[in-house]
Amino acid sequence: MDQLKRMAVFAEVVAAGSLSGAARQLGMTPSAVSQHLRQLEDALGLALLHRSTRKLTLTEAGARYVEGCTAMVAAARAADQALVLHRDEPEGELRITAPIGMGALLAQVLLPLKDHAKLHISLLLDDAVLDLIEDRVDIALRTGSLPDSRMVSRRLGVMEAQMCASPAYLAQHGWPQHPRDLAHHAWLGGRPSGNGEETLVLQGPGGETERVQVTGRVRASQVTVLHSLCVAGWGISVTVTEDDRRAMADGRLVQVLPDWKLPEFVIYAVTPRRGEQPAKVRHALTLLADYFGKLTG
Repeated sequence: MDQLKRMAVFAEVVAAGSLSGAARQLGMTPSAVSQHLRQLEDALGLALLHRSTRKLTLTEAGARYVEGCTAMVAAARAADQALVLHRDEPEGELRITAPIGMGALLAQVLLPLKDHAKLHISLLLDDAVLDLIEDRVDIALRTGSLPDSRMVSRRLGVMEAQMCASPAYLAQHGWPQHPRDLAHHAWLGGRPSGNGEETLVLQGPGGETERVQVTGRVRASQVTVLHSLCVAGWGISVTVTEDDRRAMADGRLVQVLPDWKLPEFVIYAVTPRRGEQPAKVRHALTLLADYFGKLTG
């Protein structure tokens, strides 16, 4: 590394035309610059400069050597400029993982990034928890507990959860009047690997808490499947996705037990590294925080 520094000093001396000029550019003393040159020449076993009281001139060896030294300095500066661009302007590949049901939401939230032509986005939509390091993930959107303390988490906000069903299902099976009634209805939810049983915790209009155990008639690992089943009239489910909200807005789904509240889903953005983030990550985190902050408010 010392040799590379001496090469950079030599290139600056040639560019400046004097030891004093190079010293000013490098923030060094002329004696320190002269020492670096002597050490470089000693290491090479060749004289690089003819020194006189008036000027410096290159030796034949120096004329050949300075080309490589100048190219090295130029490459280092180009690398610095590339990092500055990486730090200040979104570019490269941005890899985001999130549950499948958040796909439509991300398309909306990340829309401002489309104007950055050098930025490419990879959305890894999966209801399973991916390994951020192995899958080279920049940002993971997660809910619930975060067991991996090695990662850096940022609380973005909350999403309200509601129970819903299709009008056709409720017309056939009746409307639940109390959380206890849910135990007698078809429930959509739970992972296929489990036994299908879930305990719902609901808070009533007066602050009372009711716990109800339900058994999933259909269990699925993807919320998009549960959404389709719910719209098709298979049973009651929890709304958490943009598709659910649109279906409720146009009447394909209606809210069940609207006076009873389920626990909110806390949304976190998880990143695999600490410290200063590249521009692509900073911009995406800002957009996500703004969206969920307004949603919470």
